[in-house]
Amino acid sequence: MSDIAAPKLVHTPALWRALAGTPWRRFIILAGFALAWELYARWLDNALLLPTLGATLSALWSAVLSGELPNRALTSLRVLITGYALGVAIAAVLTTLAALSRWGNEALGLLTSMFNPLPAIALLPIALLWFGVGTPSLIFVIVHSVLWPVALACYSGFLAVPPTLRMAGRNLGLSGGRFVAEILVPAAFPQILSGLRIGWAFAWRTLIAAELVFGVSARSGGIGWFIYTSRAQLETASVFAGLLTVIFIGLLVEGVIFRSLTRITVQRWGQVQT
Repeated sequence: MSDIAAPKLVHTPALWRALAGTPWRRFIILAGFALAWELYARWLDNALLLPTLGATLSALWSAVLSGELPNRALTSLRVLITGYALGVAIAAVLTTLAALSRWGNEALGLLTSMFNPLPAIALLPIALLWFGVGTPSLIFVIVHSVLWPVALACYSGFLAVPPTLRMAGRNLGLSGGRFVAEILVPAAFPQILSGLRIGWAFAWRTLIAAELVFGVSARSGGIGWFIYTSRAQLETASVFAGLLTVIFIGLLVEGVIFRSLTRITVQRWGQVQT
């Protein structure tokens, strides 16, 4: 009887195993993008249209050292956190009412159908009429951009909760707010977390767009106002420095806050595949 050859084990070099990790892949992609930016900017040779990556990083470093860009970023983040928290709180109230009553369900469905397709930036003229040029106008449009996607995601998660789990909660005597908090929210938390992530992205985009239109004032405007004034002064490198700051903050929130929250909640609970 002939011997069956055993399959050969392929040993992957340690370097390739390391490069296969997610952080290294992202680093390589970013390095490739940075190289393409630098080469194309040098080939274009027009700093007014597209500064080199080196010039952009130099402008970014100068704005950071002067303290202007950190102050603008903190201003934007303060407004963002306020509007985001208000939007999430209102969404929680609406989805709780929708989960507990038919009237709340109909109200949430009607309101989301009416206002969710409406771009938040389109409400700026109304915000200016009602609140004037200031932080309340920014908070108003941020709340609108956060409220509807978060409410939709939360309620979709509530609807996906299995009937057996609902019956178990009822058998335990849970009702009203306790039923929502102890049964629906934990079971629907992956969808809720997804809605919070989408709401954050919408809020961040809306805030920057609103600040590009008006920045509260020249002294207290945020990153959007920094970008706007840099464009008005034809400082294109500073414009790109402001855009990089927006990207960095977005990556930081996504990579640190939301990934950590996902890891310590839904991944640990086994609600999503890692």
